[in-house]
Amino acid sequence: MDHRKYKRGYFMPPVQSLEWCKKEYIESAPIWCSVDLRDGNQALITPMNLEEKIEFFKLLVKIGFKEIEVGFPAASNTEYNFLRELIENDLVPDDVCLQVLTQAREHIIKKTFDSLEGCKNAIVHFYNSTSYAQREQVFRKSKDEIKQIAINGAKIVKDCAKNTKGNFRFEYSPESFSGTEIDYALEVCNSVIDIFEPTKDSKLIINLPLTVEMSLPHIYASQIEYMSNNLHNRENIIISLHPHNDRGCAVADAELGILAGGDRIEGTLFGNGERTGNVDIITLAMNLYSHGVNPNLDFSDIPSICALYEKVTKMPVYERQPYSGKLVFAAFSGSHQDAIAKGMAYHKEKNLKTWSVPYLPIDPKDVGREYESDVIRINSQSGKGGIAYVLYNHYGIDLPMHFREAFSYYVKNISDEMNKELSPKEICDIFQNDFVNLSSYLKVLDFVFKDTDNNINIALNVEYKHQSFNITSSGNGRLDSVANALREILDFKFDIIDYSEHSLSKGSSSKAISYVYIVSDEKKYFGVGIDTDIIKASVYGLISAINHILKSLKGA
Repeated sequence: MDHRKYKRGYFMPPVQSLEWCKKEYIESAPIWCSVDLRDGNQALITPMNLEEKIEFFKLLVKIGFKEIEVGFPAASNTEYNFLRELIENDLVPDDVCLQVLTQAREHIIKKTFDSLEGCKNAIVHFYNSTSYAQREQVFRKSKDEIKQIAINGAKIVKDCAKNTKGNFRFEYSPESFSGTEIDYALEVCNSVIDIFEPTKDSKLIINLPLTVEMSLPHIYASQIEYMSNNLHNRENIIISLHPHNDRGCAVADAELGILAGGDRIEGTLFGNGERTGNVDIITLAMNLYSHGVNPNLDFSDIPSICALYEKVTKMPVYERQPYSGKLVFAAFSGSHQDAIAKGMAYHKEKNLKTWSVPYLPIDPKDVGREYESDVIRINSQSGKGGIAYVLYNHYGIDLPMHFREAFSYYVKNISDEMNKELSPKEICDIFQNDFVNLSSYLKVLDFVFKDTDNNINIALNVEYKHQSFNITSSGNGRLDSVANALREILDFKFDIIDYSEHSLSKGSSSKAISYVYIVSDEKKYFGVGIDTDIIKASVYGLISAINHILKSLKGA
């Protein structure tokens, strides 16, 4: 690798333009134009067929796009036929405008207008490349010659529109704007503007594409601001931005470009497009949403959008794709899980109307995600708060604080050994099988309590070491009396440290659950009992804890 063969291929504006950086945030959503059916489709290994394109088009309409670029109808029969299918079958709502792309060449422009016959609303987007590298290496033409291509194209487009029935708007792109001298790009664009003479009711779109992303985002913003300040008839111009993602900064380019004067964004869902792709409109829109700005696009059901996108494009949505990926709201880290669980509880407790949960920039439910299945995910990196959150939210099991840490380590060790994430059901199965109503070594057969003035007496029948024992004892409480009875047949000491209980409110509201925490030989043991009778549940919890001691003593 020899870095010396590279030089900066972009051009700074001739006048410094930095007013944009004084703005704190974007105040309103830009005009959105989806180019999924052109840029996104041409970048697919297997392009969409007609049925898939129509399905995708309907999705874009449902999301709320009012401008949708449907292709290059003069370039191929497939794109021509798709456009005709939309028009002839009346698939385009009255408030949606179709956009078509054409080179600034006469025969292509004329065929493009032929393809638009009967279209209610259309944007004819014509372009020619203006960059230094393309002028020098591809076209081998001077600046004036390249500018003349743009001028001739504008005149042909204007003439064709006059002679074609329909409602047309126009867009011009100095393609490879990012590699064009900025004062020259301005000169070319102003020449096109002067031909169209846009008005308040018939504005012209000037698209300034980052055809190849060459600079830091602030450079692009300065270029946009310079163009915005110097374009002719600016009040009747819509500045459109079309960022590509070669440097991985397309979203930043777009956001800073809007601050600098951009009015409109061309991009794709999930950033699909040639090379590294276009700007991801979902990320841009949801960034606005997270700042309290209405994006005017509906992404309330991201899972279904992902499913249709993957179906028609045969491309996966990356698990970490902002807002859209399956794991973007998932927390595996213990500290993150704890903060999220406490934040969610705080919001519920305080009935807060604004969102500020740690680690979650937006409410996952706003984009169709579920807290229970999407937010807290359990593997060997998880913490006590996350595992407790899963048990409580899925099954109503509210682990006592002292039990949470022990159970979390128990679950994490299993996850580590299995080398996999554990589902809520798997976690509950571990809890049920390894802690609830255990009877492997010591089993309760029957018991009867009798209250006296000072104590509670018990007659206890248990099975231990393959023998049946009938024991009587007493204590200052029911659990204490059971413990005293068991001490008569067990050859180790133990003390009850804590006991708690609650009703199981989810799934089986008639049942009670008890948690018993005991210590033997300075080691902690936990047991859980579940039964419709709270007294039985507490006894089963103590027996379960003792079974853990017996298991450890046998080395099982």
